[in-house]
Amino acid sequence: MQKPDSHGASEATGTLATGTLRQGSFPLSGLVAAVAADEGSARVAANTGEPDLTITAVAAARPFLVSILAERVPVLVVTATGREADDLTAELSEMIGAAALAQFPSWETLPHERLSPGADTVGRRLEVLRRLAHPDDASYGPPLRVVVATVRSLVQPMAPGLGDAPTITLTEGAEFDFEQLIETLVELAYTRVDMVGKRGEFAVRGGILDIFPTTTDYPVRVEFFGDEVTELRAFSVADQRSQPEVAMSVVHVHACRELLLTAAVRERARALIAEHEADAALVAMLDKLGEGIPVEGMEALIPALLPGKLQLLTDLLPPQTHTVLLDPEKVRTRASDLAKTGQEFLEASWTAAALGGDAPLDPTGMNLAASAYRPLDEVRASVRAAGRPWWSITPLAAGPERDGDHLQLDWAPAPAPRGSDAEVAKVFATLRAHVASGGRAAIVVAGSGTRQRILERLRESDVPAVELEPGQAPGGGLVGVLRGSLQAGLTLPAQRLVLLAEPDLTGNRVAGAGDGRRLPAKRRNQVDPLALNAGDLVVHDEHGIGRFIEMIERTVA
Repeated sequence: MQKPDSHGASEATGTLATGTLRQGSFPLSGLVAAVAADEGSARVAANTGEPDLTITAVAAARPFLVSILAERVPVLVVTATGREADDLTAELSEMIGAAALAQFPSWETLPHERLSPGADTVGRRLEVLRRLAHPDDASYGPPLRVVVATVRSLVQPMAPGLGDAPTITLTEGAEFDFEQLIETLVELAYTRVDMVGKRGEFAVRGGILDIFPTTTDYPVRVEFFGDEVTELRAFSVADQRSQPEVAMSVVHVHACRELLLTAAVRERARALIAEHEADAALVAMLDKLGEGIPVEGMEALIPALLPGKLQLLTDLLPPQTHTVLLDPEKVRTRASDLAKTGQEFLEASWTAAALGGDAPLDPTGMNLAASAYRPLDEVRASVRAAGRPWWSITPLAAGPERDGDHLQLDWAPAPAPRGSDAEVAKVFATLRAHVASGGRAAIVVAGSGTRQRILERLRESDVPAVELEPGQAPGGGLVGVLRGSLQAGLTLPAQRLVLLAEPDLTGNRVAGAGDGRRLPAKRRNQVDPLALNAGDLVVHDEHGIGRFIEMIERTVA
């Protein structure tokens, strides 16, 4: 019988795929090919392997440069904010394909805070680390070529060996010892309940296992015949009915926490009790951990409970990986702010403790400072000491066109009328003259309806236009219109190429193209009800600010 994977810690570094990107009909791959033909792109490619390189280019060039670089080497892309990471991930997924791309999320909590990160965040992080540590595992798809992360993920140390953390892979026809499977789920910090309602929970009814993995959008109903998995079905939390339109061929079950209460961890927790008997709150916490009971905020004790040195994300990537900072000035400022925030939190916690609140988890002799955010310079020194390149892409002037470790591209932003009808008319007139003289142009929009409206407006302005297929490059004499996720357009004078994005024309940021439907403004910031806990503050569309208490099911006559 098959047992859930529970690999031990490994000293091998992770792996990203290398080599030339395979040709594919990704929505924006044709635009990448057009940009790659520019002499500036050739210079970037020629500098692959350069230890330190700063590229000066407009912000719109970033996804194209990353895609071109990823053709030759694995890339870790670092952004200052989560929104930038989301936008870049959406753009890259349509340039190189989502299968070889992953976004590595950061904790929502501070390293020393008495709060644990969300189960979905932990699951997504463990999935990325698993793929890096086991690139040949075909159940996850092709090996990763690009990882996108915020600076917060870059500077926060992690527990060692997370890429080899226990994982369960469910497929039809696989066999498990059912009782052992239940025990493993508990060890992975899943909570047994009567009815599954949120990620990190499971329920058992006879030979049926309902589980809500940390990385899926729907819970999964697993039917067994004896010890064999006979069927996997997604179902809805609201009414517990199956969702046949959601395919479930392989389901990976990752842990809900980055600190698992193994026998060694429980033993270490019990041993620490004697060393810190004066701290009643800490002793109570350690006592529960020693009994195998998860405690909120227990991740703050990782340095004390786990042997070995904590790891950075950059430690888990292969030697040839290029770490690329986007807008390094913002990244550096954000890293500095994170370090200050962590220190200010500790100081505020001690002040609150003096007034009767809980003391922060910072006892002497436990080396908890090891989990604090690392200075960006320290991370850079670690990367460079390992012989890995450290690059930056900045919109700020970085000196002459090519001076030592600087490379400046003469690309320009696309025209941006930002919703003004008069300005849009001027841009269309410019495009008409541009393509009439042999230039090439393309407009990228997120939805099929928007694409049709743009085509109509172009024709009304006497601009020859054509609908481009996914992966098709724009040709001369026509303006190509295609669907895709692109936040800003780009102009390449040497190629006589103009790329316009929907936000350039409308002034509105777009979400990922997906199925072509843009979310209404009110839904873009919608809260996932499965992520809410009792007592959380929320804003209701009609009733304003309120406090979430519980989610209940009612039968309406």
